[in-house]
Parts: sequence; structure tokens; C-alpha cells
Amino acid sequence: MINNKKIVVVLPAYNAEKTLTRTVQEIPSGFVDEIVLVDDGSQDTTVEIAKSLNLITICHNENIGYGANQKTCYAEALRLEADIVIMLHPDYQYSPLLIPAMASMVAFGQYDVVLGSRILGRGALAGGMPRYKYVANRILTLVENILLSRKFSEYHTGYRAFSRKALQNIPYAANSDDFVFDNQIIAQAIYLGFEIGELSCPASYQEDSSSINLKRSIVYGFGVLLTAISCRLCIAGFWRSALFPSKH
Repeated sequence: MINNKKIVVVLPAYNAEKTLTRTVQEIPSGFVDEIVLVDDGSQDTTVEIAKSLNLITICHNENIGYGANQKTCYAEALRLEADIVIMLHPDYQYSPLLIPAMASMVAFGQYDVVLGSRILGRGALAGGMPRYKYVANRILTLVENILLSRKFSEYHTGYRAFSRKALQNIPYAANSDDFVFDNQIIAQAIYLGFEIGELSCPASYQEDSSSINLKRSIVYGFGVLLTAISCRLCIAGFWRSALFPSKH
């Protein structure tokens, strides 16, 4: 706990057997109340390892998508009465050591959502991010900042912290079951007026780190642009969407 807030870490997992133990072992002790792993139909020993680590383990019978995995993660965290929910990839791409810092930014009421940015500080390229992904990240982030009137360093990190209030009010169940879920939930937080902060997080791209292929990256990119445009139109009152319902 931090400031008497219950902290739940959620791990959306798919074939994470090679990195799961290392990720969990680096989560600082004494700060996190529960760790939940949701397995999205892995074909390896992810579930067995999760259970051996005494994680709360939920299994999808088949692979239904990264976004769908997160929906289960957040629903379970809220069921566990979490005050702060931190989503961390179990592929060791992001440092678990930053969990107390991210949680504190929410626990003391400064932010409703915190993003662990790979762009701030040492930078994603130094951590091994493929150059084409770095360039795409920067271009998409620039366009989104223009459309959404923000100055974030990136929208595409998989390391986030949410307050209970944010997750209870963001209609994330309406989001995609695929990778663009990540972008939609940030746009929804912006639309609903939640305070969003960033924290520098070194990236670590290794052989065992998860990554989507070029084709799916392109599909994700178009989904990101559509999300930002839709959000802008809804903010302006020109459009209505299940992702961005009327606030009245």
C-alpha cells in the first residue's frame, strides 16, 4: 500500500514463460497488495509458472486478443477493490522497479492515469526499440498531440497506472479486443478529463520481449489515427461513439 491505497498489478500474458519469473521477482516487495495474471490462451508453461509464483491466475480458454486480456485484467482488479491498478507487461520490456513511483503519482492525488514513457530520458532506441517502430511512434504521437491538444511524449507504452475512479468511469469494455485498445483507453481518459502524467521508463527490448509484426503494426497505426480523430470530433460535439459517449 501507498497512502493507504490498495495496489493491484495486472499482467496481461501470452506465452511469457521465459520472462515471467524475472518480471515478478523485480516487483518491489511491500508496495503491491495483489498480482493478477490473465493468460490469453498461451501455448507454453505461463500458467504453471504463474501458479508456482502464487499469482492470482485467470485463464482464457483461447487467444481472444490483447485488448480482451486487459478487459479481464481491469475487471478483476476492480473486483479485488483496488484503489490503484498498474498494468505491466510480463515480457520484461518495462522495469517493474518503477511501480512505487507510478503508484505514488496516483496515490497522492496528482494524477488519475500515469504512463511509463520509453521516449523520455535515455530513450527507446538505446533500449533496443526497432528504428521503424521508433519513427512510427514519434509520428503517431505528434499527430495525436495535435488532434487531442496534448504534449505527451508517447501514447503507445504498455506500462500504465490507473486510479479506481478512472477505470470505473472509462468505458473500456466498448474498446477493441486487439492492440488498439491501448490507445483507445488513453483517448477516453483525455475525453473524460482525467489528469494524465508521464514517468520516464527505460525500455529493454530483448529476444524474449513480445512484439507485433509489421502488418499488425500498420493496422494498429490506422486504428490510432481513427481513434484520435473520433475523439476530437466527439470533444467538439460533432460525433457520438460508444467509445466516447455523451458526458451529459
